[in-house]
Amino acid sequence: MDTLKKFGERVREIRTKKGLSQEQLAELSGLHRTYISSLELGKRNVSLINIYALAKALGITPDKLLKSE
Repeated sequence: MDTLKKFGERVREIRTKKGLSQEQLAELSGLHRTYISSLELGKRNVSLINIYALAKALGITPDKLLKSE
């Protein structure tokens, strides 16, 4: 599986475990909902700044987004 898809699946997995919609995650992270959607589909190459924004919004450390379990 390619890296972008794996990352997107990880974001989706954590987001849904936290009970958040894409809209809610977008609001918490300061990112647009369509960005979250394309990220989860593996269509976006996420920047380091956005990894930190997503992690903060999800209440986790950035390394947890990069680890596949």
